[in-house]
Amino acid sequence: MASSVDFVQYIADQCSGAGEIVTKKMFGDYGVYCNGKIFALICDDCLYVKPTEAGRRLLRKEVLRPPYDGAKDYFFIADVDDRDYLSELVRQTCKELPEAKVKDRKKGNDHLLSSFS
Repeated sequence: MASSVDFVQYIADQCSGAGEIVTKKMFGDYGVYCNGKIFALICDDCLYVKPTEAGRRLLRKEVLRPPYDGAKDYFFIADVDDRDYLSELVRQTCKELPEAKVKDRKKGNDHLLSSFS
C-alpha cells in the first residue's frame, strides 16, 4: 500500500519547524528532506526516521523497524501529532547526518564533448 498525499503533506507540515522540508516520491513511497538532507522515509502512511544517537536521546519510545522489506531499521515514529517534538527530532537528527552530496550532471559526459572537437 502506498502512502497518501494527505499524510505526506501532514508530516511535512509537522516537521516544518526544523527547516525547509521537501518530500520526493520514491518507488511508490516518499523520502523526506530537511535543508537538503534526507532524514526520513514515509512508507504505507508511517514515518521512519534515520537512526542517530541524537535522535535516540529524544525518542519517547524507541521502536526500530525496517520501512520496507530488505531495508535497514529506522526509528518508527508513531506520535506524529506533536509538531514541536517532531521538529526537534528532525533538527537533532540532521545535525548528525552527513551533508548531501552534490551530483555533477556533466561528469561522465566529457567523452561526448571530445568526440566533437
